[in-house]
Amino acid sequence: MRVRFNYRYFLFFFLLLTTEILIALFIHDTIIRPYIGDLLVVILIYCFVKSFFSVPPAKAAVAVFIFALLVEVLQYFKLAELLGLQHSKAATIILGSSFTGKICLRMQPAPV
Repeated sequence: MRVRFNYRYFLFFFLLLTTEILIALFIHDTIIRPYIGDLLVVILIYCFVKSFFSVPPAKAAVAVFIFALLVEVLQYFKLAELLGLQHSKAATIILGSSFTGKICLRMQPAPV
């Protein structure tokens, strides 16, 4: 794994980050924010990794998938509440506040 900056992936990362921020600030529904937002953040993390590291796509996808599953499990155990951060809007946005097993199935990488 080499460290190498990739402008294209960084542009995608930046566009997805902007989209995620707009979703977090302005959309308060039961579909886009919890489901589409979670899906987009997985793609965002993949683009971030590929922006700085020259790693095969399949390895990056699997690593991001495992990380996303870990975050979902931590949401299941209500990490924000365990840390006493349930009243912090920023913490609940970053850590998440709800677990849905269906999201884990949607995030799995496609077979390579």
